[in-house]
Amino acid sequence: MRRNQVVAVATQDNQALQGEVSMHFGRCPFFTVVYVVDGRVKHAHSVENPHFENHQPGVMPQYIHGLGADVILAGGMGPKAVRLFHGLGMDVATGAMGEVGCVVDAYLEGRLRGVVPCAHDHPESCGAGHECGAE
Repeated sequence: MRRNQVVAVATQDNQALQGEVSMHFGRCPFFTVVYVVDGRVKHAHSVENPHFENHQPGVMPQYIHGLGADVILAGGMGPKAVRLFHGLGMDVATGAMGEVGCVVDAYLEGRLRGVVPCAHDHPESCGAGHECGAE
């Protein structure tokens, strides 16, 4: 894991680190952008998802990458989006739910890794019940 990175988290609200992780990045109304310096959270802010009302496959990975993100965290994500993010050189971790700050800490500590498959039969399928990245 890199010591300096930008982590984007699909979120349900604009409460930054106190917000709630979205169960599916493609249907989240906000993203929390977290700046990590020397392995620690330095700053975070929320941005509206401009594609929330008009979700088109393939568009959001480019948008999130354009925010400067190296990492995307979400409750769930389809396999095509995962491939697109990986193609942009980004790390993807899914299967988390709960407070954004807790999820980011779990990622930074190595407790949130990998991709939980998303069956797209929402809402139960994407989160996989990994509260705050618990293994």
